[in-house]
Amino acid sequence: MNIQIFGTKKCNDTKKAERFFKERRIQYQFIDLKEKALSKGELQSVKKAVGLENLINKNSKDYKKLNMDKIRGAETREGMLLKNPSLYTTPIVRNGKEATVGNQPEIWKSWE
Repeated sequence: MNIQIFGTKKCNDTKKAERFFKERRIQYQFIDLKEKALSKGELQSVKKAVGLENLINKNSKDYKKLNMDKIRGAETREGMLLKNPSLYTTPIVRNGKEATVGNQPEIWKSWE
């Protein structure tokens, strides 16, 4: 297993994901989205697994501020995500080509 957790230190669901893997002694890599965003390749991989719309946090402060509700084009939405990591629903947990968004312990168990 090669687990990566993309999230923020203040996000409760991200903390739950970290705790889930720590309790099972599964090593993971934590990437703080406030310091380093997903690369274009990582975004494409996660998008294939979960879909673009599931990645976007419609309750984010920046969602309305950046007029994401008015942007319809998928390429433009992807570009906005790459430039504004605060728009992601967290945590994004990757295991190779598989990925989840949000707190998904039942799926993570299937990875063990």
